[in-house]
Amino acid sequence: MPEKHEIKPGQSLELLKELHILTRDGRLNQDSRRKLKQVYHLYQFIEPLLQEVQQEHPDFCLVDHGAGKSYLGFILYDLFFKQQESGPRIFGIETRDELVEKSRALAERLAFPGMFFLKQSVAEAIDSDSLPARVDIVTALHACNTATDDAIRFALKKQAKFIVLVPCCQAEVAAVLRKNKGKALAQSSLTEIWRHPLHTREFGSLITNVLRCLELEAHGYQVNVTELVGWEHSMKNELIIAAYKDLPRRRPTERLLEVIRSLGLEEIGWRFSVIDNCSG
Repeated sequence: MPEKHEIKPGQSLELLKELHILTRDGRLNQDSRRKLKQVYHLYQFIEPLLQEVQQEHPDFCLVDHGAGKSYLGFILYDLFFKQQESGPRIFGIETRDELVEKSRALAERLAFPGMFFLKQSVAEAIDSDSLPARVDIVTALHACNTATDDAIRFALKKQAKFIVLVPCCQAEVAAVLRKNKGKALAQSSLTEIWRHPLHTREFGSLITNVLRCLELEAHGYQVNVTELVGWEHSMKNELIIAAYKDLPRRRPTERLLEVIRSLGLEEIGWRFSVIDNCSG
């Protein structure tokens, strides 16, 4: 059996078995201990956000995009939501039918009435009538490529107070850099940063997240960038947490547009749209 100090008080052991964090006989092995450590590490980042919105209005709402098996949603519900008497809700958004149905069945079996699962893409969810008009927290962990940008647009439209992102598989910016590489090499020695294919991919990934952070700042958010877990576990663990503070928008808007122009990314600049944000 796992040591008492390794499992948080009140944690559902059945859920941890379903998530393959505990073995069927309720034990932790080396791999599952690492998984549990990662889960709790992420929860440490999100718990203060939940507490803040819960104090503002108890019936708050969180939407998790690209939910997959809804590991995050279930852990959040088990550790925080199920303790609340006011009925806060979690919506898991996922495109795969089988995962949506499995998540619905698990939520029913665990008696988690505030969990809902919708078969939709992130882009479809932006205008979906199945979701509230206002959402307090938006999460998107490892939502591939442009799905992270769709999650940001969703959060902006829903006026989310907090946005939590772990981006991955960011290929679009790298593709544009690669396409325009010949022309760019003749213009500036700085293009050596992405001359080699491996560097193009890595630099494209970095710039994508830089643009996302500037986009959020250009909409009045305060942005913090850190690691989800140590790099030894994965190279896709950049954690972006944005909190709406109604901050000045002009400078990040100007910087965003300048980076897009400097790198020749105008053709995909619309993904980081900041129209009408130049005041402030």
